[in-house]
Amino acid sequence: MKNIIICLFLACLIKPAIAQQTTAASDALLLDYYQSQRFAEAADLLKQTYPEPVTDIKILGKLAYTSQMAGKLPDAEGYYQRMYVIDSTTKAVLYSLGSINLRRGNNAKALMYYQVLAQKDSTNFYVFKQLAKISQDKNDLDKMTMYLQKANKLNPADADVASDLSDMYVNLKLNTQAEKVLDGAISQDPENIVLLQSLLKLSYAEKKYDIVKSTCLKLIAAGADNGLVLTKLESAYYNLKQYECSIDVFKRIPEVSQSETSYYIAALAYKELKDQPMAIENLGKAIEAGISPNISDYYTEMADSYDVRKKYKAAIAAYEKALQFDEKPIIYYLMATIYDGSLKNKKMAVKYYKKFMTGKPTGKQQKYVSYAMARVTELSR
Repeated sequence: MKNIIICLFLACLIKPAIAQQTTAASDALLLDYYQSQRFAEAADLLKQTYPEPVTDIKILGKLAYTSQMAGKLPDAEGYYQRMYVIDSTTKAVLYSLGSINLRRGNNAKALMYYQVLAQKDSTNFYVFKQLAKISQDKNDLDKMTMYLQKANKLNPADADVASDLSDMYVNLKLNTQAEKVLDGAISQDPENIVLLQSLLKLSYAEKKYDIVKSTCLKLIAAGADNGLVLTKLESAYYNLKQYECSIDVFKRIPEVSQSETSYYIAALAYKELKDQPMAIENLGKAIEAGISPNISDYYTEMADSYDVRKKYKAAIAAYEKALQFDEKPIIYYLMATIYDGSLKNKKMAVKYYKKFMTGKPTGKQQKYVSYAMARVTELSR
């Protein structure tokens, strides 16, 4: 009897020691998984270590975070939702629920969580930026503008917000407001390509051709030259009465990127230089370029052929040409997929996915919306 009691006593001492060793080993393995980015295995280990039902909010937090990093979004949302039920005041949980639902394309639920967050914290820049993105996806331009305004006020230096807000103001012909927004952001990052592109749009709308010229030259120096930028530079030189420079730029525009506008400006420049034969030739090309209502479709098909041949830059140039004649949403989508899959240019892919979604695609094109939304979310992380 005495021996039995001693054995039981020793067992009581040994069992906690073994448990502590097991927990320590699990923690060490979990840390190794985290450091090596093996989040799926880390999530499985946590599930084995903490079998259901789990009610401890700290453990639920570990499970939620690890599942989210592993890309197991339904599991992550479930864990965060359970945390939210336990404590609905935690901002981090609300933010995670909003972010996960945005990644899953469930904008309605994401909107709900971000709106609750905005009510709890009116100084959270990122929340208003996300609300603007959701409003853009819903084509609710009024709310998009409102949220962009709030985000810009909180962080005037953010290039994406400043660019989007400035472009909105230009579309609404509120150029003074657009100037203020861009001035604040560009003063912090004068070489930012996104901001320079918005500045080009604004200065061209305002017919401030000195600024158009200098901005185009900066973009070209940074490697962001394309048919649209060159055409605007051609126009700037013409309006500044630098006709030979205008012609030089016109000659630099690839044939596939030439447009009715570029031909017309070239014709006017040639007229100023008293070269009537070249003026007549380019006026004819301008007429030819603008005569067919189906010309956008022709360039779209041309772009597709370039894409098949893996001539991606030529394909982009052809799509840009198509856009000059008809801004069909599907063209933006096709450009986005090339930047995304073939050219690996995340920023440009996001830009054109967004343009596709705000273009109000109809009919069969609507089936691409959910994919575009998912890619924007993934590429913006």
